[in-house]
Amino acid sequence: MTPHIEAKKGEIAKTVLMPGDPLRAKHIALNFLEDVKQVNSVRNMLMFTGKYQGKDVSICGSGMGVPSIGIYSYELFKFYGVENIIRVGSSGAYSEHLDIYDVVLTKETFSDSSSFSKLVIGEDIHESYPSAKLNESLKNSAKNLNIKLFEERVHSSDVFYGVRTLEDTIKATNATCVEMESYGLFINAKATGKNAACLLSISDHLVTKKETTSKERQTAFNDMINIALNSL
Repeated sequence: MTPHIEAKKGEIAKTVLMPGDPLRAKHIALNFLEDVKQVNSVRNMLMFTGKYQGKDVSICGSGMGVPSIGIYSYELFKFYGVENIIRVGSSGAYSEHLDIYDVVLTKETFSDSSSFSKLVIGEDIHESYPSAKLNESLKNSAKNLNIKLFEERVHSSDVFYGVRTLEDTIKATNATCVEMESYGLFINAKATGKNAACLLSISDHLVTKKETTSKERQTAFNDMINIALNSL
């Protein structure tokens, strides 16, 4: 147990799918897994363990932003023996070549701030990277499922609301979409010698103004979930 996770050792699988929304974690667990057991409810950050096609997997919420996923992913890597975390999240598109519900595989992530990396690994870096091994497995899974996968540079933003214009943000980050967690996840994987990847479903478009509802963000990103689970 940790201050934030009440699961006992052995109750969390070696591979974890990590959505930001704990209700999305519940949806995935109840609709995609068998023999499901809830293993955490501290602060309502729901976590579940079950089987997918006979393989053990856990679904663990992370909350929003680098500080939140920083706590949960570090504790899973460091204290629960987790080897692989695949973030499965939502993203806002910066580029018109992406559309609502497209699935993005993060090839690198950019953060406006390097404070997390300085404090966690002692390095002043704005970019962090996923596991090449996990990314290759996810690409093969998407190919086998005949689902188009966009490999993109992702902006991992510290803020949801800010004064910088969208045009200036795109120039500063050189990214095609935005979320708020992958930078911290990848830094923690580097700190602990573990593996991490990030799949994203485009939930809204900052240029075309298309968007999904909160309910759709909880339940309608099935292509992303299938890619992640079939990569096991």
